Formats: sequence, C-alpha cells, structure tokens
Amino acid sequence: MTYRYLTQHALTGQWLTLDLPLTGVEFGPQLNGPGHLKGELSPRLAHTAIDLVDPGTTLIYVERDGLLRWGGIIWQAVPEDNTLTIEASGWTSYLQRRHDVDGELGGRGPFVRADPCQIARDIVAYAQSIPDGDLGIVVDDTASAAQAGTPADPWHSRWWETPVLGSQFDSLFKPADSPDYTCTVHWDAQHKPVRRIQLGYPRLGARRTDIHFSTGINIIGSVPVTYSADEYAQVVIATGVGEGRAKQRSTDAVRDGRLRLETVLDLPEVRGVDVLAERARAERTWRQVMGTVEQITVRDHPTAPIGSWQIGDDVRVTVRDQWTAFSGWCRITGWTVHPETPGGESATLTLDPAESYHYGLTS
Repeated sequence: MTYRYLTQHALTGQWLTLDLPLTGVEFGPQLNGPGHLKGELSPRLAHTAIDLVDPGTTLIYVERDGLLRWGGIIWQAVPEDNTLTIEASGWTSYLQRRHDVDGELGGRGPFVRADPCQIARDIVAYAQSIPDGDLGIVVDDTASAAQAGTPADPWHSRWWETPVLGSQFDSLFKPADSPDYTCTVHWDAQHKPVRRIQLGYPRLGARRTDIHFSTGINIIGSVPVTYSADEYAQVVIATGVGEGRAKQRSTDAVRDGRLRLETVLDLPEVRGVDVLAERARAERTWRQVMGTVEQITVRDHPTAPIGSWQIGDDVRVTVRDQWTAFSGWCRITGWTVHPETPGGESATLTLDPAESYHYGLTS
C-alpha cells in the first residue's frame, strides 16, 4: 500500500509536485456533496509549501497503488503551531464560489419539466464557459425521470439575485426521487486526471451481498447504536398533489403493541394514489425499525477491503456488544480514509438506514 499526494495548477495543468509529503491525512467522498481532504506539512517545508499548495488555484490528488482515489481543490493552508494544515474539497465546491452573472445560465434556461441531470450539466457548462473558469470537469450523461420546473413555476436563474451556482446545483439533488451525485477522479489512457461528477439514477451504489461489516471482524472500536422514538412511527400519512379537499392522500398503518405515533410524508410532486400508497408503506417500514448506526470505523480486511465499496452502496452492518445486538442494512453516504494509523489503514463510514431511501417512484 503506497500513497502519493500530487498537486497541479488548476488553469495551466502544470504539475507542482508529484509527491507532496503530507502527514496526518484524512480524505473521502460524499453522497450529494464534494467530499473533503485534510493533511499537514512540517515546518521545514513551509517556505516552499505556498507554491505547491496555493489555495484557490491548486488541485490536489490522492493516489494509492497507482490509482487515483480522490481529487479536489485546496481552499485553505493554515499555520497551526508547528504544522501547516491543508484543507481541500471536491469539484462541486468550486461552484460555491461562482455566481450566475448573465442570467438563466447564459441563456440555457429557464427550464420547464426538465431533467435535473441536464440542468446540473448546464450549470457546470456555464461555470466553465467563462474565461479562467474551466476546471475541465466532466459530468455524466445520465438521464433521470425526475423533473424540475413547471409551466406555472419554471426553474429560473435570475442574474439580479446573483444566485450561487453551487447552491443551485445541490438543490437539484435534494427532492425525493431525485438523482444522486458524487465527485470522483481517475487516470485516463494518457495518464491525465479526469475530474468527474458521477450521476446516478434512480441511485448511486447497489445492495452489496459480497461485503459486510461486523464487530470482531472488521469493525474496530465501539459503535453506538441509537435507540430513539424521534423518527419512529407505525402510521404514515402520505400526501400528494392537490389543494384542500382535492389533495391526494394515502395512509399506511399497523398496530404493533406500542403507543401510536404518526408522521406525515409530503410528496407534492406525486400524482398517483398507488405510488403514494407504496411510498407510505416503505416509509412506515423503515420508521418501525428501532436502532440506527450512523458511523463505523473499519480496518482493511478480506471481508470488505478498503476501496471495495462505493458511494451509495447498501451494506450489512452487524454490531454486538454488552449493550446491543444490531444487524441491518445501511447506506454508505460518505467515508474518510485514514492512511496512517497505529493499526494500519482504516476508514470511517457515515451511514443512513437503507430503507429510508426511495427510488424511481415519481408518477
């Protein structure tokens, strides 16, 4: 296992260093977010470091055994005691520093019943069409059945509101049944880095039966399992299109010997009562599960080698200790790799209940 940290000028593509001597590194991707990197340089390198890690115009990559594992933009280089701390974020973080100064993404909008994937591509294309704004980011050509904007309320980008492109981009991936995205990087055939925004519909990732995480096998440290009734419900009231008495509604309820708890699932874009019923049933099923795991730290192990999972994957997690015996499907929403720990390489995964996600039910 060999790690290298490389930096590159964002506009010229010139390599600044092919082996930045970072220590204390942690990095990882994120579901529907840019991901992050943090590392440190020793004082003896500080006098040359600013040329290698100039914030706001330097790209940084993590290479492990010849493969690029992460890439992003350095935003901060901060002296702290005897070290210079470097912080970076993935490709979509650049959009948070850009605005629509022309309106409607330079004439690409407004949008009516448009695929959010296409609007996302148009946002990136607009950002990169302006001089000194081209990062060479490529966006997948994925199509989705989701829609943004209606004839009565089109999706607008008005210049006088100076909209932040990053906020517009992220908002496309927040509604129920919207696509997913994550930031990735890989070498192309000419050994040049491909900076990519990966799109997935109806989801990123898959249900994995070939890997698992278990106490005593590859999970290290204690894992808190949260038992809370804040989101528990055995009655789900799903509402769809319409106003007043015309609003569509479907209720899914069971009796389970517990105090009745109710929740409302508001789906204003859903028209079909059958879809409402399916969504209400799926929502009720996961809300009846008592016990959630939000984070685990794992070591490199044959049952799930580091790098074997992807953003959005559903994985089986089993936790057994003096307090609990938990086993359930969890969705990976991000992770942080720690290359240098006393016990070797490890990764901290952030998790959500897998059943809390619904895919492709929009009609």
